[in-house]
Amino acid sequence: QVQLVESGGGLVQAGGSLRLSCAASGRTFSTYTMGWFRQAPGKEREFVATINWSGGSTYYADSVKGRFTISRDNAKNTVYLQLNSLKPEDTAVYYCAAPGYSGTYLLVHSYEYETWGQGTQVTVSS
Repeated sequence: QVQLVESGGGLVQAGGSLRLSCAASGRTFSTYTMGWFRQAPGKEREFVATINWSGGSTYYADSVKGRFTISRDNAKNTVYLQLNSLKPEDTAVYYCAAPGYSGTYLLVHSYEYETWGQGTQVTVSS
């Protein structure tokens, strides 16, 4: 069973940056698409970004495109989310997720993911 542990969240002013990390253990990380989601208070969990097994393909939600960058280091079993030009509306708990199967497709729906981390809080002040 894979385990995911996020880190790197915090409090930042609008316009600032953060780098989130998600460390994976328990199975062959390098063969799996990975995703980042977020959930703000009172709102449903929403897709943020996804990356394929090699890191060669990525896809972003329109709300973060051009500001966030997803990447991965398979040698370290870690996926990253660089958050730049942060806005107060980016405030949320950010989760990384892994599907239950290996493959090459990018996955944008939460139901396509099987394993979730505990989340890391990102708070952006205005």
